Amino acid sequence: MPLDRERIVAAAIALADEGGLEAVSLRKVAARLNAGPMRLYGYISTKQELFDLMVDEVHAEILPVEQPGDWREALRILAHRTRQAALRHVWLADLLGGRPTLGPNGMAVTEAKLAALDGFADIDTVLRAVETVSSYLTGAIRREIANVRAERVTGLSKREWQRASGPHLTRMLATGRFPALTKAVHDGTDVDAETSFATGLDWVLDAVAAKLTRPSA
Repeated sequence: MPLDRERIVAAAIALADEGGLEAVSLRKVAARLNAGPMRLYGYISTKQELFDLMVDEVHAEILPVEQPGDWREALRILAHRTRQAALRHVWLADLLGGRPTLGPNGMAVTEAKLAALDGFADIDTVLRAVETVSSYLTGAIRREIANVRAERVTGLSKREWQRASGPHLTRMLATGRFPALTKAVHDGTDVDAETSFATGLDWVLDAVAAKLTRPSA
C-alpha cells in the first residue's frame, strides 16, 4: 500500500497510544508501515513535524459537530472534549500549551473558542479569556494524566495508594505542623477526577463571565 501523510500520522498515533512519545520515531513508524525509513522523509522531515501533525489530527476529535449558541456551553463542551481526547491519547498532555497549533484542525478549535466569545467584549478581553480557559485545561489535564501514569507505573489505584500512604500521612499530620492540611484531609470531600475538572472549569467560566459583564450606563 502506498504511503501518505495520513497513514504515517495514524501509525505514529498508534505507537504513541501504546508507548508514549518516546515510542515514536521515524524509524519505528516506518517499521510499523513495513517501509524503509528513508521513504518517510518524502512526507515528513523531522520528528517535531510528525508530533505537530499528530496533535493536529487529535484536534479533529475535539471539535464538536455543531457549535452551541451559548458561549459558556461552547467553551464547556470544547474543554470536556479536550480532556476526553487527552485520556484517549495520554501523550497529548505532553504537547499541550506552548506555541499555538497551526494545523487546520488546531486552528478550527481555536476559531471555535474565539467565535464563542465574539461580540461579548473587546478582542483583547476575548483573547485573555480564551488564554485563561486554555491554561486551566492544560494544568488540569496534565495533573490528571500524571495520576494516570502514576497508577500505571506503580500498579496502585488511587484508593490503594491512599491506603499504602495512610500511616505516613497520619504520622505527619499528628505533628501539628500542618493544621490546614489536616482539616482538608479529615473534613474535605474526595471527588473523582471528572467532578474536580468540571467544578474548576465552572469557576474559571464564572470568572470569564464577570469580565464579559459590562456595567450599565
